[in-house]
Amino acid sequence: MGASLSEDGILGLLARHFPAAHPSLLLGRGDDCAILRAGRPLCVSSDLFLEDVHFRRAYFTPEDTGYKALAVNVSDVAACGGRPLGFSLCLGLPSWADAAWLDGFFAGMAGLAQEQQMVLAGGDLSRCERLHVSVTVWGEPVEPGSFLVRGGSMPGDTLFVVGRLGLARTGLQALEAQGRAALEVWPAACAAHLRPRPQVDAGLMLARAGYNARPPALMDLSDGLLRDLPRLLGLTGEQSVACQDRCACLGAEIVLAQGQLHPEVVRYAAQRGRNPVHEALRGGEDYALLGSCAPDMLPALHAAIPGLTSIGVVTSGGRILCNNESTDSLGHGFDHFEA
Repeated sequence: MGASLSEDGILGLLARHFPAAHPSLLLGRGDDCAILRAGRPLCVSSDLFLEDVHFRRAYFTPEDTGYKALAVNVSDVAACGGRPLGFSLCLGLPSWADAAWLDGFFAGMAGLAQEQQMVLAGGDLSRCERLHVSVTVWGEPVEPGSFLVRGGSMPGDTLFVVGRLGLARTGLQALEAQGRAALEVWPAACAAHLRPRPQVDAGLMLARAGYNARPPALMDLSDGLLRDLPRLLGLTGEQSVACQDRCACLGAEIVLAQGQLHPEVVRYAAQRGRNPVHEALRGGEDYALLGSCAPDMLPALHAAIPGLTSIGVVTSGGRILCNNESTDSLGHGFDHFEA
């Protein structure tokens, strides 16, 4: 860490980018705790953003790093149909971090915070061998409406996404191979990986749509459709305990054509002899929204939410098919703990 960089100096730099007051706070930064003005339920989510696990400084600028560290958390609030209000930030800073790098990091994060009208309520600072970013974000339900959850899909429901499938995966592969030079050839894909756009407005519209009807099931796509769709359907994790009989489990029939994919996904896959639909299914870090809804809700959602695309139907029987083929041979998406 540069000799001129102290804890008080970091806090002063931070104060230049983030205002301390906000309507959702009774007491902001500077005390032992922030005090939230919480007269209604809040949704809360936390994420780690770690150097050489979630990003590389070789092709992430400081601004990209700050932006994405917050964006991945905002996406969780969007997936609940919530409106993001504020966040806390914990930073572990290695010796190379200096005031110039931090200024860029805070600028990228503050740009998204200002766009979403979010307040930084507090956090912590420490020394660390590698850059360690931990963000906790919270949000409120929309009026009228309530928070959305993953459960509740039924056979016959329509599956949909809001956002692009596989575009961030293409960007990651291009950046890993070419560094920031990939931005010239794969601009949309690189932007999708470096600066994902949380689908907050779409989440709010989906929550409103569920106010007088059966609410949509909803989650964000962070680990790829192959891993996240079973989560939506209750085929993995704690929900799967209740589904002992495979025939009684939910499944899905996905219909995904090349024409539904971003041209850069199709072009990148074609140049490498890969199936672009398979690349889209594997995905990862799309931070799109994945959901299901009653079929009669779909026309209104299409009209109200730009970028909403139907991708199939919920079935029974516990199997997931894509274009009439089993997805079992394609893997299961991203897992931090798999070799």
